[in-house]
Amino acid sequence: MAYEYRIVRRVEFSETDMAGIVHYSNFFRYMEAAEHAFFRSIGFSVVTRNVDPPVGWPRVHAECDYRRPIRFEDEIEIQMYVTKKKSKSLTYGFWFRKLDGDGVVDIAQGSLTVVCVRHVNGRMKAAAIPKEIAKKVDVVPAKVLKKLTKKREQSARK
Repeated sequence: MAYEYRIVRRVEFSETDMAGIVHYSNFFRYMEAAEHAFFRSIGFSVVTRNVDPPVGWPRVHAECDYRRPIRFEDEIEIQMYVTKKKSKSLTYGFWFRKLDGDGVVDIAQGSLTVVCVRHVNGRMKAAAIPKEIAKKVDVVPAKVLKKLTKKREQSARK
């Protein structure tokens, strides 16, 4: 079962603001890109039509704490962990790191909670996560999360 996914990407010019740094809103796009890649890695899509009934994953909570700026052409890693799995929702933790320049630097940390929904008579209704998906998604083990959190806290103090 999967609980982690990582993507690496280079910052595009269009993602920066007048100060030459990545606009804060793009971090939410990066989270979504990691989530979509995670779903593809387990054989699904967030537009899940290959389960019966089809389901969607609207966001019900999103947050991001920023530590350091990133700029055009910086190479970044977005690391995603499934931190909570309930019968109808998933919560992900995200860690953003800059990979180029003077080594690896933590730049931000975020969280996203999504709810599984079905469309009923034109409206969304919360639904149990389909078994086909639920059996492929696991929560990050507590000892792995604790180790990661400790490492991130140490890096943030630098």
